[in-house]
Amino acid sequence: MSRRIALVEDEPLIRANYAEALKKYGFQVETFANRRSAMERFNVQLPELIVIDVGLGAEVEGGFELCRQVRAMSENVPIIFLTARDSEFDQISGLRLGADDYLTKDISLPYLMARIVALFRRLDVMQQQIQEDVISRGSLTLNLDRMYASWNDQPVELTVTEFWIVHALAKHPGHVKNRTQLMDAANTVLDDSTVTSHIKRIRKKFQALDVSFDAIQTAYGMGYRWAATAN
Repeated sequence: MSRRIALVEDEPLIRANYAEALKKYGFQVETFANRRSAMERFNVQLPELIVIDVGLGAEVEGGFELCRQVRAMSENVPIIFLTARDSEFDQISGLRLGADDYLTKDISLPYLMARIVALFRRLDVMQQQIQEDVISRGSLTLNLDRMYASWNDQPVELTVTEFWIVHALAKHPGHVKNRTQLMDAANTVLDDSTVTSHIKRIRKKFQALDVSFDAIQTAYGMGYRWAATAN
C-alpha cells in the first residue's frame, strides 16, 4: 500500500505541482490550502507524513501553528517544512516546534523525494529491529518497536529524528558520535546548526522531566556522547 502524505500549501499552482510530483512517485496525496481544513482532516485521521508551508494565506506563520497542533496529537508523524522562507531563524523555529526537516522551495524534486523516502525508511527500520527492541541505560529506556522513550519511567515525547539521535548516542555510552554519524543514524542530511538545534531540543525535553539531566555531553570540536556514568 502506498504511503499517505498530506500537503499543506496555500498557493494553488504550487500545491498542484507538488501533489502531482508526489503522486508520480507512488504516494497517496491529500492537499489542503489552509490550517483549518488540514486540522479538520487530521482530527479524523493523521497522514503518515506531512509537508507544510510556513505561510498559509492570511496566517503568516500558520504552518508553525499547524506543526504545533500536530505535535500535540502525535510525536511520531514525520513533518517537513517546505517553504520559501530561508532564514536561519525560521529554520530553527520550525525544528524547535518538532519538525523533522526544513527545506526551501529552491530544492529539486528528486532531492525532496529523497528526504521524504529517508523519513519513511527510518520508520521501516524501526519496525524491523525487533531483536533490539528495548535499550535500557540507567534512567533511560528506549523501545524501538513502539518508538517510545522514557526517563525515570516518565515518557519523553521525541520526534522521529530526535529518537534516532538519542538511540545512536545511548547505544554506545561514552563513545563520541560526530555530526555525520548522527545524521547517518537518523538517516537524513542536516547541516551542523540543525544537528545542534536537535540536540538542544532533546536536552530540554529531558530536563523538563529532570532538571539534573546531563547525560548528553558535548565533546567540543568532535561531537556528542551519552555519558558512560549516566543514571
